[in-house]
Amino acid sequence: MADTLITSAPAARPSITTTGPRTRSNQRRKSFFSKSFGLIRSILVIAVLLGLWEIAPRAGWVEPSLIPPISKVARAWWALLENGQLWDNTQASLVRAVSGFTIAVLIGIPLGIVLAWNRWLNQLVDPVLELFRNTAALALLPVFTLLLGIGETSKIAIVVYACLFPVVLNTVSGVKSVDPLLVKSARSMNLSALRLFQKVILPSALPTIFTGIRMAGASSILVLIAAEMVGAKAGLGYLINYAQFNFMIPEMYAGILTIAAIGLAVNAGLVRLERRFSGWRTDVRG
Repeated sequence: MADTLITSAPAARPSITTTGPRTRSNQRRKSFFSKSFGLIRSILVIAVLLGLWEIAPRAGWVEPSLIPPISKVARAWWALLENGQLWDNTQASLVRAVSGFTIAVLIGIPLGIVLAWNRWLNQLVDPVLELFRNTAALALLPVFTLLLGIGETSKIAIVVYACLFPVVLNTVSGVKSVDPLLVKSARSMNLSALRLFQKVILPSALPTIFTGIRMAGASSILVLIAAEMVGAKAGLGYLINYAQFNFMIPEMYAGILTIAAIGLAVNAGLVRLERRFSGWRTDVRG
């Protein structure tokens, strides 16, 4: 009886090692098919919406002069691209948005880390952060214009203002939400403060920080477009406003679709960047 137990026990072990890689392969295959299905579904939804946009004006469901068919908008978009207006205005908006966004990230992440680590400073600054966070950036546009003029400086400054608070607050939240047991374990290994930050705090807080960065990326475009509608001589906001005033409706929608495409591209780029920097979390989860 004992001999049979001893001989049969090792036979159960190879089954565990042989099914492990097969299980992981099946999980990867399911993940691939799930992502592919999601992509196909998204494409189909967008195709249906574009089809409705084309049919609705031609069938008289909406006023064609106010909502022209998507084919007419596409022709207007191509005409703007050919004559250079679309690229010139897009370039002007991107330079402003990227400049303000970059400045906000470079200031916001270190500031958020300092506030999260220094409780006294956090308690001192928190009421001011809450006050300005709940003040809409566009409400302060006249102030920025009055102080900095109608040039590039005021446009970049309002983008910095709009992007700064999501980055700072999410950085503070991410650092504070680090598991205290991880910090205690790292300190028990006599890690310096710098190594503790590099190896434990920053990797754990990175997903929350990137959430703030993605929010800031969206805000940089939305706030800038609104600011360009008020006082600018170039930019997608200026293009849309100019087209609306001159009743160039297809050109107006062409500018709006360009903004939507830029927003999607920025969000997709930030998501890929987040996955690149936090790939260890994916590896741990398997």
